[in-house]
Amino acid sequence: MPTAILTGQPVPGSSIESDLRSLGFDVRAAADAADAETLLAAVPGDERVAVVDARFVGHLHALRLGLTDPRFPLAAVPGAVTAQAAGRQALTRAMARETSASGGTALAVDSLADRVVAALDADGADVHRPELGTLVAEVPADPQARNEARQAVAAVDDEAVRLKSAVKARDGFFTTFCISPYSRYIARWCARRGLTPNQVTTASLLTALIAAGCAATGTRGGFVAAGLLLLFSFVLDCTDGQLARYSLQYSTLGAWLDATFDRAKEYAYYAGLALGAARGGDDVWALALGAMVLQTCRHVVDFSFNEANHDATANTSPTAALSDKLDSVGWTVWVRRMIVLPIGERWAMIAVLTAVTTPRVTFYALLIGCAFAATYTTAGRVLRSLTRKAERTDRAAQALADLADNGPLAAVAGKPRSRNTRLRGGSPLLLAVIGTVVLVSAVLSGEPWAAVGGAAVHVVTSGLALSQPLKGALDWLVPPLFRAAEYGTVLILAAQAEVNGALPAAFGLVAAVAYHHYDTVYRIRGNAGAPPAWLVRAVGGQEGRTLLVAVLAALLTAEQFTLALTVLAVAVALVVLAESIRFWVSAGAPAVHDEGEPA
Repeated sequence: MPTAILTGQPVPGSSIESDLRSLGFDVRAAADAADAETLLAAVPGDERVAVVDARFVGHLHALRLGLTDPRFPLAAVPGAVTAQAAGRQALTRAMARETSASGGTALAVDSLADRVVAALDADGADVHRPELGTLVAEVPADPQARNEARQAVAAVDDEAVRLKSAVKARDGFFTTFCISPYSRYIARWCARRGLTPNQVTTASLLTALIAAGCAATGTRGGFVAAGLLLLFSFVLDCTDGQLARYSLQYSTLGAWLDATFDRAKEYAYYAGLALGAARGGDDVWALALGAMVLQTCRHVVDFSFNEANHDATANTSPTAALSDKLDSVGWTVWVRRMIVLPIGERWAMIAVLTAVTTPRVTFYALLIGCAFAATYTTAGRVLRSLTRKAERTDRAAQALADLADNGPLAAVAGKPRSRNTRLRGGSPLLLAVIGTVVLVSAVLSGEPWAAVGGAAVHVVTSGLALSQPLKGALDWLVPPLFRAAEYGTVLILAAQAEVNGALPAAFGLVAAVAYHHYDTVYRIRGNAGAPPAWLVRAVGGQEGRTLLVAVLAALLTAEQFTLALTVLAVAVALVVLAESIRFWVSAGAPAVHDEGEPA
C-alpha cells in the first residue's frame, strides 16, 4: 500500500486525511521535518510514497492527478509531492537536504513538500506537474486564505472536470461530437464497477471480431448487424482510453493492447467483408488487401515523419506556421481533421456503407477516401520538409533505419559503401524510389523471372539506401516506400496467380508482416529501440521477404504458391507474435504512455 506522510496535524475541518485514504494511501503524520525524514526512510523502497502538507486545501481530483498517476517517477502539485520506486532516491536526497537546512524542526513556516520539490528541481530531477486547470491545490498561509481556498473548491465541480479531462483534447469530429459526449459516462460507470481499461479494450476487440463474423455471413441482416457492432466496438475503443484517464489506470500492457487491437479490429473486419462478399459470388479480396496496404502505408508515413522531426534542431517552416494559423480558425480545424479520415470517421463510413450497400462499394469508398487523405497529408508533410530549416539528429536517422526493416541481404548489398558519406549523385530517397519503381514495374509485367530480377534490384537499392544516414529533408519517405514495395509485390503476385485462396493467403501474410512493423514503431516510440536483430534476420527483412515471394511465384504452380504464402504467413506470425508478447509483458518494456495513435 502506498504511504502518505502528512507534515503536521491537519487543521480543524480538513478532509486531507480522508481524501488520501480514499486514494489508497496509508496516512502517517510527522511531528516535524526530522520526523518526516524518518517516516520516509521507513517506507519500503519499492512502494509509492507521498509527502503532503497538512494544511493542503484543494480538490480530491487535484490530489489524484498529482499523487497517483503511474506514468511518472516523480510528480507534484502545490503542497504535495510523490515518488515511485524510480524516484525514491532523488526524493530522499532532497528531503535530507531540506531537513538539514531547517534544523529538523520547521513545518509551519512554509511548505516542506514545496521546498522538497524546489530541491528536486535544483537537482535536475524531472518532476511531473499535472495541468490542473480550474482545480484548486493550495497551502493557505492564514485562516482567511484558507476560507477563500475552500470557497474556490466549492465553486468548482471536480467530478465535472474529471469527466471532461477523460476525453482527449484533440480528436476527430465524429469522435468529439458523436461518441465522447456519452462514452465518458460509460467510462465512469466502468470505473465505479471496478472494470479496467484492458478489460474494455478486450471487449472492444471481441465486439469487432463478432462484427467481422456477422459481415462474413454475406446476408443483409448480417451486414446491418456488422455495421452496428462495429460502431459499438468503436464506442468501447473510445471508452477504454477515457477510463484510463478518468481513473489514471495507465499501463504499458494497456497502451500496447489499445494500439495493436485497433489494427487487428479493422483488418479483421476487412477480412469479414471479403468473406461475406465471396458468399454472394463477389471476389473483393484484392480490394480488402489493397485497403490494408494503403492504411498501413499511411500510418508508416505518419510514424516516419514524426520520428524524423520531433527532435530536429532549428525546426521551423513557413508551411507549419500557415497550418498553425489555419488551426486558429475554428471551422478549419474540423474540416482539416475530417478530410484525413481518422479512425472515427473511417469506421463510421465503413459501418454505414456495410449496412446499406455491398462490400465492393464499401471498399471502393474506403480506398478513394484513404487515397485522398494519404495524398493530402503526405503532400503537406513534403512541403513542410522542403521549407523546413532543420538538422536531423542521429537518433532520428537510426529510428528511420529501424523503421526501414532491412534484413541480412540488404546489409550485404550496402557494405561496399561507407555509412558516413552520401552516394555521389544519389540519395537514400532516390535509391529507394528507383528500387521501388523497378520492382513494381517488373512485377506488373506478369513475367515471373522479371519479378525476381526486380526484387533483386530492390535488395541492392535497399542496402545502398541505408548505407548512409537518413538525414535528408525527405528521407523519412524511405520506410513508407519499402512498405509499399513489399506489400504491393505480395498483392500483385497473389492477384496474378488467379486461384482461389491466393489473395486470402496474401492478406494473412501482409497482416503478419504489418504487425511486425507496427510493433517496431511502438518500441521506438517508447524509446526501447527496434526489435532484436535476430528477429529481423529470422523473418528475412523487408527486402528478403520480397525476394522470397517473387522466387516462390516464379518456381511454383499457382496452387503451390498459395500454399507457400499460407505457410510463410503462419511462420512470420508465430515468430513476431511470440517475441512481441514476450517483450511487452517483460520488465524491459517502455514506460507507459498515453494514447495518440494515428488514424
